[in-house]
Amino acid sequence: MSLLILQLPPRVRPAGQDRLVAALPDGSTEYPFVLTGSDGSSIVADGECAAALLPQATSVVAVLGELELAFHPLTCPKAPAARLRAALAGLLEERLLDEPEALHLALAPESRAGNATWVAACDRGWLEAHLQALERQGIAVDRVAPIACPTAPGERGQLHVQAQAQRRTASEGGSSSLMGAGDLDEGWITFCHEGGVATWPLSGSAGTALWPQPLPEGWRLSASPSSAEAAQRRLGQTVQIRTQAERLLAAAQNGWNLRQFDLATRHRGVTWLREAWLRLRSPQWRPIRWGLAALALVQVVGLNAWAWRQQQDLRQRRDEMLSLLRSAHPQVRAVLDAPVQMRRETELLRAGAGRSGPTDLEPMLRSAAAAWPENLPVQAIRYENQQLSLAAPGLGAPQADALRQRLAPAGWQVEGSDGRITLKRRESGPK
Repeated sequence: MSLLILQLPPRVRPAGQDRLVAALPDGSTEYPFVLTGSDGSSIVADGECAAALLPQATSVVAVLGELELAFHPLTCPKAPAARLRAALAGLLEERLLDEPEALHLALAPESRAGNATWVAACDRGWLEAHLQALERQGIAVDRVAPIACPTAPGERGQLHVQAQAQRRTASEGGSSSLMGAGDLDEGWITFCHEGGVATWPLSGSAGTALWPQPLPEGWRLSASPSSAEAAQRRLGQTVQIRTQAERLLAAAQNGWNLRQFDLATRHRGVTWLREAWLRLRSPQWRPIRWGLAALALVQVVGLNAWAWRQQQDLRQRRDEMLSLLRSAHPQVRAVLDAPVQMRRETELLRAGAGRSGPTDLEPMLRSAAAAWPENLPVQAIRYENQQLSLAAPGLGAPQADALRQRLAPAGWQVEGSDGRITLKRRESGPK
């Protein structure tokens, strides 16, 4: 499953203003991107281009930079899905710098009601504008992930030093670039730990004062290629060089999806099936695919073997029945239904010998007489189609039930109730 990972251009800071402004994207807006191979983990291409020129992939993930998101800890409220967003806005109202209606909120992965979790907040208009601009170019964003997010409890913290990108202001026009280089004094430092995410500029006294001293033990230290040497001198430790492309790839694999609530992807069922199918086709699922294929093969072979065995048993029984029929009744020439013909020929032999069968009148009268209630006269008797009907005006429902219970063990079936009953041989035989 190939992935197209693109970073949304950050909000710009107009000249003379301190507030970031969400510039509306247009056809000339360029997006830094990373394209992976079919395994979803190896980088085959990266760069920066307009949306219309972005490469095709089976899935698209948009990534938000460190400065575009704020993370707030809280206890996940117990609210219905339709009102969960409003409940989050109510809990965070005192902490948000903007009106809740102007922000997009999203819960951390695997958030459960009543448990501690994180809520990510970003500019709603800016995010929605970029998603719509990409959709107009035929690029459907499946997920939106942060490039930096809080770590899980007990997990090592992360520190990353990023060279300041050569950003253009709104007064200069054009889009912002994230691939520029700079020295450490013009960079940013990002802390990711279980207590949240923080990003500060390295320039100025504030940046120097916020530098962690001493560094927490076991933290993962990284830096962009252009700032790695200076970061190592400042930290006094070796840092891992991480390109922006590598960070985007890691962001696409962190499990977050900010497309929630009113920005959730449409056709969730279809999307889930497509994602499940693509996930099943990925290399990490190859052993499971082979296992399922082997299981299906075993099932098919087993069912065919069982069917063949059943067919052989049926054929053997049919041959035995034909042999029995022909040995007992050699006069039968054509065999169409062996059980029926066997029963018919046996009945003919019995009748020729003058012996009564189980469905003749005499055996039926004997069985009925043995179970008939005392002092109950029978008004009429009728025998037809191997069925015996008895009419007795004084026969009530309790007496009919008593007859049914007495005759059932002998294989007789009694039908009727008040005044009349019908006696016949049960086809399945006595129970």
